[in-house]
Amino acid sequence: MKFDVAIIGSGLAGLSVALHLAQSRKVAVISKRSLLDGASNWAQGGIAAVLDSRDSAEQHISDTLIAGAGLCDEGATRYIVEHGRAAIDWLIQQGVPFTRDPTAELGYHLTREGGHSQRRIIHAADATGHAVQVTLERQARSHPNITILENHIAIDVIKSDRVTPGIGNPRCVGVYVQDIDSGKVITLAADQTVLATGGAGKVYLYTTNPDTATGDGIAMAWRAGCRVANMEFIQFHPTCLYHPYAKSFLISEAVRGEGGVLKLPAQAGAAAGKRFMPEHDERGELAPRDVVARAIDFEMKKRGLDYVDLDISHQSPEFLKEHFPTIYARCMEFGIDITRQPIPVVPAAHYTCGGVVTDMHGRTDLPGLYAVGETAYTGLHGANRLASNSLLECLVLGRAAAQDIERQPTPKQMSLPAWDESRVTDADEEVVIAHNWDELRRSMWNYVGIVRTTKRLERAQHRLRLLKEEIYEYYSHFRITPDLLELRNLVDVASLIVDSALSRRESRGLHFSQDYPDTLPKALPTVLTPAGKQA
Repeated sequence: MKFDVAIIGSGLAGLSVALHLAQSRKVAVISKRSLLDGASNWAQGGIAAVLDSRDSAEQHISDTLIAGAGLCDEGATRYIVEHGRAAIDWLIQQGVPFTRDPTAELGYHLTREGGHSQRRIIHAADATGHAVQVTLERQARSHPNITILENHIAIDVIKSDRVTPGIGNPRCVGVYVQDIDSGKVITLAADQTVLATGGAGKVYLYTTNPDTATGDGIAMAWRAGCRVANMEFIQFHPTCLYHPYAKSFLISEAVRGEGGVLKLPAQAGAAAGKRFMPEHDERGELAPRDVVARAIDFEMKKRGLDYVDLDISHQSPEFLKEHFPTIYARCMEFGIDITRQPIPVVPAAHYTCGGVVTDMHGRTDLPGLYAVGETAYTGLHGANRLASNSLLECLVLGRAAAQDIERQPTPKQMSLPAWDESRVTDADEEVVIAHNWDELRRSMWNYVGIVRTTKRLERAQHRLRLLKEEIYEYYSHFRITPDLLELRNLVDVASLIVDSALSRRESRGLHFSQDYPDTLPKALPTVLTPAGKQA
């Protein structure tokens, strides 16, 4: 199959690139499952942008830099913030049904989240990601220049030096993709390839991410020789619903933004009902996510708790049903009436702040290969992502990447090799994959969590080294399956996270080490370079 542009991933970043390119390019969108199965569809809070005269780009930039603990790239932050209004205008033009407020300047309701000095989060009730994704999906499906390949999983990008050994300055010329339903591997040629596969939350045992978040783009780019940066900064969302059947359901930060308070649960005995955040930070529940997550983790470990309570029952039932209809309905399914009782919550892996190193056009180290969204490292998020900046980054960099692709000359056509399965057989024991998957995620949760030590990180590094050998041996001998491909990507990404964490000899933002509790005077990103590449 041949396309002008192959986009791996169907979230907001991927669909943004596709729709901006579709007027002039033949585009393929490759989705592991359906178009709505990515993390963008799950995003509750909204999109941060300067949309009110009482706000300013300088305030938004300042809030981002403060949350990022000195590690944000100021140039990237300014570029993304200053293009925020145009990104929102584009979504409104596409027909996204943001929540309206006739008293507001723009006519849309703006909410506030932790770390923001102003109300600047435009949203569609508490299901913004879904509203945006449904709107863009409809446009993508109906566009004649966009081909959608659902239930297809990318294996690896194809480099020109694989096609013609010894070629100078290799570039990306396509991607190998497996049709999950048939098992057939397709060689997909593309002039430009875009990685928009989201983050890597499934590397942890507990996560707010969908099952598709297995770090595929980051792992593929690393194997192709691209640098990655700041992988130690994994954001744990402070408030994931604690219930045995509530898989990966997060309670939006907007609940705290609208007055929700964190309290100790009945399990805490005499201290039950006590509000604890003011003891940890003067900003209380509106402190940045890393502070809130560590505070909850501290209270749970100190008191042996399974969870803490998030209480917003002091607000009127009408207010809660209007502002948080999805959260209200989901909690009611589990017998939790948020208008009358607190919500049990725990921290869970939520967002990958690092990723594939790119410039402001989404370009990676490999010509012809781009990365956008959570897969990429632009420098915007620094050591801790400011709430609701992620969808903004998807939109702004998605458009920038599309514009850069349109400026690229058409490369010389190459005949790509077919996928070779001649030396592999069907797997003898699938249980090996399931066991390794479980061991990897438990090791990451136990040793590379919210609070870290050098000893725990070294334990994780040792276990991952053994797991990687086992997984790669399995990959070499047996016919591929989606589970095996995801496991291979997860072990690569897990190793990048641990190696990055071990190299940071300080505590900063989301990375907190008991062995290095102080913050160094100079903030530097952690940049990892593949073996054999120039640093």
